[in-house]
Amino acid sequence: MDSRRAESFSDGVFAVAITVLVFNLLPIADKTASDLTAKALGHYWPAYLAYVVSFLTIGIMWLNHHTMLSRVRKVNRQVLVRNLFLLMGVVAIPFPTALVADHLHENSQGTVAAVTYGLVMMVISVGYATTWVYLAAHQQELDAVRRVRVPRLTTLRFTAGNVGYVAGTLIAFVSPIAAVTIFGLLAVYYLFEQLPDTGSEGHQEES
Repeated sequence: MDSRRAESFSDGVFAVAITVLVFNLLPIADKTASDLTAKALGHYWPAYLAYVVSFLTIGIMWLNHHTMLSRVRKVNRQVLVRNLFLLMGVVAIPFPTALVADHLHENSQGTVAAVTYGLVMMVISVGYATTWVYLAAHQQELDAVRRVRVPRLTTLRFTAGNVGYVAGTLIAFVSPIAAVTIFGLLAVYYLFEQLPDTGSEGHQEES
């Protein structure tokens, strides 16, 4: 299958997931209709925080997903299965986002919400890691646009989020707010491209 078909399907999933996030903010308008003040709006800060973190996360995941698939011209069933696993997590992000928005400021419920968010992020992170490792190991079979030798350090950088999400999930048992902050910082980490530049020094191009 042409990789562009897989990417187009994935783009649709990302678009739906990132759009649904705003639904968590719409009820705030009804709740503050009778008392629309800055203080009333500020009471819902967990919803704004959850929205920003999740919007950045999905947006940056979309950027990295495009970067991965743009390196090959074809995808096989193995890639498609891994991609579906990854998208399963992406499309679920609005669920833990809603939990964090509603319960972050509460003690035990905030912990459950942040842990749930972390578990979804871990599923997505594993999906990204396995997809990238497979693409890197089967460049010839997948008709790579430009054959590269992927350093272990690059793969380590790209999969480092796994450790970060595990750490954030564990920290959620102590401080849900700190955990969500860590998840946001991980999105910023992936804002800077962690995949290899095929034209950069240190990568071999096939003649």
